[in-house]
Amino acid sequence: MSLVNGLPAHVLLVHIVVVLVPLTALALVTGALWPRAARRLGILLPSLALVALASVPLTTQAGEWLERHVQSDALVRRHTELGDGLLPWALGLFVLAALVWWAARRGAVETGRAGGLRWSALPVRIIVAALSVAVAAGAVVDVYRIGDSGAKAAWHDSFSKTASGSDGGS
Repeated sequence: MSLVNGLPAHVLLVHIVVVLVPLTALALVTGALWPRAARRLGILLPSLALVALASVPLTTQAGEWLERHVQSDALVRRHTELGDGLLPWALGLFVLAALVWWAARRGAVETGRAGGLRWSALPVRIIVAALSVAVAAGAVVDVYRIGDSGAKAAWHDSFSKTASGSDGGS
């Protein structure tokens, strides 16, 4: 995918990543720390993570096309390098989201009630919760760093720091 309605697909697809990765991270942490929330989220949790995961390589591929069609400089190269690092974070979000969903579903079936928990499962829940927080934080920070570098690459030297004089009467 290269162009959508005359615009580079990357500038459109990036909005999916910027919204879905942090949203998935938030849902994952909520579900990992609060099992009742994981049960309420249900299949939406891994589904959201799957869509976020699928959007990353689509956006990256569209970005590689765009990179070949803009003047290359250090800022564009930095953005490209950072963008290549998001896929492992998105994969981690998906794996953990599927695990949290499966555990919440299994826990509800095994206990037969909403709030039950076997004590032997507590260490596993703590590990999954800690991993979920770490991966979610890493994914969100990476999305921020990639977006910041992309904005710098797109906007450096593209505007005047002083008003052009046609400020619309303000």
